[in-house]
Amino acid sequence: MVSDSIRLVIADDQALVRGALGALLDLEDDLEVVGLAADGEQALSLVEELAPDLCLMDIQMPGIDGVEATRALRTASPRTRVLIVTTFARPGYLRSALDAGASGFIVKDSPAEKLADAVRRVHAGMRVLDPTLAEESLFEGANPLSERERQVLRLAADGRSAGAIAAEVFLSAGTVRNHLSAAIGKTGAGNRAQAVRIAVDKGWI
Repeated sequence: MVSDSIRLVIADDQALVRGALGALLDLEDDLEVVGLAADGEQALSLVEELAPDLCLMDIQMPGIDGVEATRALRTASPRTRVLIVTTFARPGYLRSALDAGASGFIVKDSPAEKLADAVRRVHAGMRVLDPTLAEESLFEGANPLSERERQVLRLAADGRSAGAIAAEVFLSAGTVRNHLSAAIGKTGAGNRAQAVRIAVDKGWI
């Protein structure tokens, strides 16, 4: 390994995936995987401990998801850049990740040489985006849901009642119904289940 290699931390909740990514990237002479994390919290801990040049971050992980972990990481270690590597090619995720401070966003089925090239480009200060997803994001527009609407929709996804949601977020049931109604209207859905499905498909929640 060359002394000026690009030092990487890989965060992915699937052990096989993070192991495979680590093995692939370690084959490159100028890349060095220094840490593997199973979730966003562990990624933050490793970044603070190891100060890598770059963190490859999955989106959907238990606890702190990839977007929130990216935001926290960029605050804790500004010199560490973030490249999102995910299965979930959704325009809303791309926009959220960039807003959180990510420098790149590519999908996991990208060829190995494309992934290594993306790492080098992000390390060099460039932005790397999946072209198809970037185009979709441009036409989709921004996430129309407020933070509270996203919160209640996520909680509604498993079918819990407005009262149950209200108890969890410390609001009245009526206020929760208002947020759900607003979310249904903004997504163009006919009911809350449909609103959840649309919001998930677009990466808004």
